[in-house]
Amino acid sequence: MPERTELLAVDGWAVHAPGWAAADLPGSPAEPACPPEQAKEVLGRKGLLGKEPATRLAMCAVHRALGLPPGRPTEPLPGAAGTAVIVASNLGNAETVCTVLSDMRERSGSVVSPLDAPNVSSNVIASTLAIWYGFTGPNLTVCSGATAGLDALRLARVLLLSGRARKAVVVGVEPADPIAVKLAALRPDSPGELTAAAGCVLLGAPSAWPEPTGLRCGPVLRHREPVEAAGSVPGELYGAAGVVQLAAAAARMAEAGPGTASVTVSCGDTEDGWASLEIVHATPAGAVA
Repeated sequence: MPERTELLAVDGWAVHAPGWAAADLPGSPAEPACPPEQAKEVLGRKGLLGKEPATRLAMCAVHRALGLPPGRPTEPLPGAAGTAVIVASNLGNAETVCTVLSDMRERSGSVVSPLDAPNVSSNVIASTLAIWYGFTGPNLTVCSGATAGLDALRLARVLLLSGRARKAVVVGVEPADPIAVKLAALRPDSPGELTAAAGCVLLGAPSAWPEPTGLRCGPVLRHREPVEAAGSVPGELYGAAGVVQLAAAAARMAEAGPGTASVTVSCGDTEDGWASLEIVHATPAGAVA
């Protein structure tokens, strides 16, 4: 069956890469993004105990994409019911898994902290986002290597076009702890040391989100060779690359305004292949989104 080609609305985005600001990386905050240990500046103090660095980065990106004020929401967001959460992360909780396994081997299961145990789940980032913001739709994590970010976008399309969800929060995130950095460096063509970063895009049918932007994205395509793409992002983002690049491209296009040429976003490597999608400004030049 051929891939459906409908365009989906891109109605929100954010990049949260510690130390990076909007002047350096579109989609970032005006001031340099805080590191995960300072996530309370974005999320408030309550409820962060035991949250891993990758989870905190993802939460910061989602919080800013939703345009929320600092602090934890006190109730589910309007329209959160049925909203899907899809996270792309290959190494998000690798450090906790290794630490817990080492503790159990060297001592016993009784030494594992109740705060660490939930973080062993490969779906911990996506489930935390759903609980924090009240999203009750499908909840998925993609760990498919260098194309994970756009693979997550493809799954979001399936959920939206099949009617399983009307809106989707798609996140790409990787930490930069010592274990994650070492694992990422084992890739045959790793471009450099892993960079801690998170990106978020809000997808849906046109008008699904309350303030449509006029931006649309097409289907995800797979390739055997690298695909030329516009723009650049910092360092090695591994599974987060596709989402971070899409969020940055959306920020650039929104700033440029209607009439902006379409932009190709891509990610991948020789081991996992490549993926790409196109983002367009569907609002005609001179019109208001």
